[in-house]
Amino acid sequence: MMNTYKSAYFTASFFILFLLGITSANAQEKTLQLEDLKKKALQYSRSIKNDSLLIKRAEFVKQEAFHNYFPEVSASAFAVQAFDYLVPEIPVYLPNGIENLYTVSAAATQAVYAGGKIRIGNKLAQLQLETRKIGHETAVDSVMLNTELKFWQLIQLQEQQNVLAAGKTYVNELLKQQQDLLDAGLISKSQMLQVKVEKSNILTNELELSNLRKIALLDLALYVGMPFDTTMVATSTVTKDNFSASILNANLNIDLANNNLYQLSQKQVNAAQLQVKNEKSNLLPKVAVGINVAKAGTFNDAFNMDIQPIAFGTLTLPISAFWGKEKKRIQQREIDLKIAENKLLDVEDQLTKYITKNWYDLQTTNKRIQFAKDKLNFATENLEAQRDNYNNGLNNLSDLLDARRTKEEADAGLVNAIANYKQKEATYLYSINQIDIPALDK
Repeated sequence: MMNTYKSAYFTASFFILFLLGITSANAQEKTLQLEDLKKKALQYSRSIKNDSLLIKRAEFVKQEAFHNYFPEVSASAFAVQAFDYLVPEIPVYLPNGIENLYTVSAAATQAVYAGGKIRIGNKLAQLQLETRKIGHETAVDSVMLNTELKFWQLIQLQEQQNVLAAGKTYVNELLKQQQDLLDAGLISKSQMLQVKVEKSNILTNELELSNLRKIALLDLALYVGMPFDTTMVATSTVTKDNFSASILNANLNIDLANNNLYQLSQKQVNAAQLQVKNEKSNLLPKVAVGINVAKAGTFNDAFNMDIQPIAFGTLTLPISAFWGKEKKRIQQREIDLKIAENKLLDVEDQLTKYITKNWYDLQTTNKRIQFAKDKLNFATENLEAQRDNYNNGLNNLSDLLDARRTKEEADAGLVNAIANYKQKEATYLYSINQIDIPALDK
């Protein structure tokens, strides 16, 4: 009987440990890390998928433009069957008459010179492909930035919850102390009620923060394409103790020539320049050569013509284009070019200001972290002093509760400062094309 109990106890213990192992594994699966979220976003983002499709489309456009270098080949056939003779009988020469007729022909035409249109068309197609690739890189950077911003917003709310939980623990301990003092008749009931009001405020803030965290978590889940689960928790190795602002050791980096946002505007200028050349090509002569092969005859062999090859050449001079609509189109394209150049200068100014602002925002938030740490140290010391004074009867309960709220605000201030710094850091790295992009698992 004893062995049976031991066996049952061993089986139950093993089963409990197995369940705990599963629970622990599930808990790990619900941990959200920034790099994993970025990978999910890269695989899920519709904007990235659409940009990939636009690149494929631009590749087909380039292939289409390249085919303009080759001759155009066409074939045609024509047949007629009359209800009466098309040509009546002619003794000796056409004894059977002609009541049907067919022709078969094939032609190949090669443009020798088209005013540069073919070359310009291929340059435009290549430019479009390059623009799409830059746009794809920009879309990837943008998705990485938004993922980081949403992640740090969630971290910020979670840390604020931790601050509030610590405050609730502190108030619960204080509430227990007040209850003991009230039972001993050492304090009035009003002091007990003061602590209860303080706890009610904490519970209200706790509920509000919980809902805000769920909304932020939902926003992040929808953005990276993962199922929404309120038990998921974002985790980061960055804390107030190991926080580093090493990026500020470098100098401000404004390299517009290699900046994707600047290059996109530059490509628009290049495209406008090619459009001007394309319109001007309409004023130039066009030269083409070709060969045509034809055969004609009748189905009743009334007559048959042997295959006749013909070589030909064409020269087109667009005389009226020098004063007609073609000239007006050139003027329109030249205006478009000036607009694109002005926009490029505006982008240069705006981007320089944007990068510089992000750099100074980064410095400002780093200073705020230092100030927040100092404020937290002062608030922590003040709370300890106020608690000692209260326990020794040197101050009242209101001073202690005020000190506790100041400590909570200082904790939250440091949390906000660190999260804000990480968001500003991501924004700055995005503006200089250096935001971290994880490699996808093969």
